[in-house]
Amino acid sequence: MNDTNRYGRPWKAFEEQLELLKARGMSVPDEVWAEAWLQRVGYYRLSAYWYPFRVFRLEQDAATGALHSVRTDDFVAGTTFSDAVDLYLFDRKLRVLLADALERIEVSLRVEVAYRLGRIDTFAHLHEDSFHPTFRERRDARSGTSVFAAWQQKHQGLVQRSKEDFVKHYREKHGPDMPIWVAIEVWDFGAVSQLLSMMKVPDQQAIAARYGVADWKAFTSWVRALSYLRNLVAHLSRVWNRNMVSEPKMPASGAPVWCAAFAGKPDLLAKPFVYLAIVRHMVDVICPGSQWRNRLADHLQAFPVQASQRKQSIAAMGVPDGWETWWLPERGQ
Repeated sequence: MNDTNRYGRPWKAFEEQLELLKARGMSVPDEVWAEAWLQRVGYYRLSAYWYPFRVFRLEQDAATGALHSVRTDDFVAGTTFSDAVDLYLFDRKLRVLLADALERIEVSLRVEVAYRLGRIDTFAHLHEDSFHPTFRERRDARSGTSVFAAWQQKHQGLVQRSKEDFVKHYREKHGPDMPIWVAIEVWDFGAVSQLLSMMKVPDQQAIAARYGVADWKAFTSWVRALSYLRNLVAHLSRVWNRNMVSEPKMPASGAPVWCAAFAGKPDLLAKPFVYLAIVRHMVDVICPGSQWRNRLADHLQAFPVQASQRKQSIAAMGVPDGWETWWLPERGQ
């Protein structure tokens, strides 16, 4: 059954897609080059990067008289196809830089969680009394079971789906249950984040302190936020000007100096840059002397200049004023 009529937007050839953009006011000086980008990346993915250049107009609600902004299909004067491509390339490199840092963070967190729990109980992840009693009572919204039981189901699924040779070897030699320092190697970032949030308070405090954060509740929110960021990066989703849905908390006390730039500013906490700041903080702790912060800063400072009359900037990422002074203090900025 063909559902084209129900959807209302028929398939278009690449040249038709380009003609549509031109009809809406986008300048395309090099049509061969632009069509190659549509073939390589796709209209829908690129549309996220030309969206900020769309014209908005005010409309009045007939019933209430309230004014609201409506996005049109037309583009702001001066917008070129390369404006969208440049933003796409900026975001792609941002994801590459983040993937590098998030791998280091995830591996480090695995070590910390497994080391602390494994010292107490080789199979701590299988025993609910290793964790805060709250999670024996709290219900998971989807399954209706306890939060810990729901996590157990996720753990078992990750183990069963794993194709790692060490998993097969261990289970053949020692049986189905793996020590936490083995099992944790098949978990994803989300599973590690969830387990951390279930740990007893002294354990969470100790791990937070390892990363220079006195407020363990804030630190748990950081790890949860980084898990969300990791999913965006892994699924090649847009990051640079996204409205984030897992807002990190700033520590109530003993906060790193840079946190003051975000404290009490919900508009900044809902944007990507605070996530980058958390990543920078974690990488500095895990890998002292790393040049990651420099590479990221250089990338931000090389934000592409657009031809469009509506200029985009890193401000759309929730960048606070004077960020360079604490991001790169060694440069004297």
